Amino acid sequence: MITVVGSLNMDLVVQTEHIPRVGETVLARDLRHVEGGKGANQTVAAARLGGRVSMIGAVGRDEMGDRLIEALETDKVNVSGIKRSSEATGIAMIIVDANGNNAITVVSGANHDISVQDVRQHEDKIAGSSIVLAPLECPLQIVMEAMLLAKKHGCISVLNPAPAQALPEELLSRVDILTPNETELHILSGLPTDTLEECRIAGEKLMESGIKSLIITLGSKGCYYLDSKESIFYPSYEVTMTDSTAAGDCFNGALVAALSKGESLPDAIDFAMKASAISVTRPGAQPSIPTLDDMENFDLWYEERRLDK
Repeated sequence: MITVVGSLNMDLVVQTEHIPRVGETVLARDLRHVEGGKGANQTVAAARLGGRVSMIGAVGRDEMGDRLIEALETDKVNVSGIKRSSEATGIAMIIVDANGNNAITVVSGANHDISVQDVRQHEDKIAGSSIVLAPLECPLQIVMEAMLLAKKHGCISVLNPAPAQALPEELLSRVDILTPNETELHILSGLPTDTLEECRIAGEKLMESGIKSLIITLGSKGCYYLDSKESIFYPSYEVTMTDSTAAGDCFNGALVAALSKGESLPDAIDFAMKASAISVTRPGAQPSIPTLDDMENFDLWYEERRLDK
């Protein structure tokens, strides 16, 4: 069992030729409402890719909240830990350019109306899990409580430190696997992260906080794994990108799904890399996340789409 403690948002997605500069107006082709939020995206990825998943979070008592919960139920997620708040459901405004890059603004809404007591109320879900996963779109004290309960109940604790922010060592010391991208690693370590060697040095410094394993996601380049004994670079499965919105969330959900089924960490990382490669070729957040059926045909799928053909 996996428990995800995190955010649920309705994504308002527009596609433009380029992301506007300060003061610039651009025209978009359409507006789509897509289920999202880092916590919900990671939950859906874990569920679609073979994990048994419960989610702890909050939505408003509104139509968007109804839709987000219904979407999770469709993927067989246990939603009994999702609070119905008097605050409006969270919204993310997403601009996607012609190359698949994005710019995102989040209005947290109900995601900031979840308390430590709300998490403790669902401690049984964490106690019954082997893995607890949390991103950072909810209040920091919620994430700290989730990691504390994970340690209490002997779970593997996985923290995706996004959106990027400085974190206290008290939190980092509770984390078994940390999954930052280069920007997040830079903010957490205070060191440059422009090259693989700089990422290694920054990662080693960050691991002094007590983190057992570090997976640095490097976008289209791949990812870099570090622990106390080794460092390994995993090149990406290069494909033409349509929309990168949920690529990191897909990676994290796929990673914990594979670990929950007893896969080794190297195999789980490779599985997550493959899932992310599929996701970036599809538009939207949750709609882009693959299923186990998609993954079973990955080699054939990739052979038809690889950029180095």
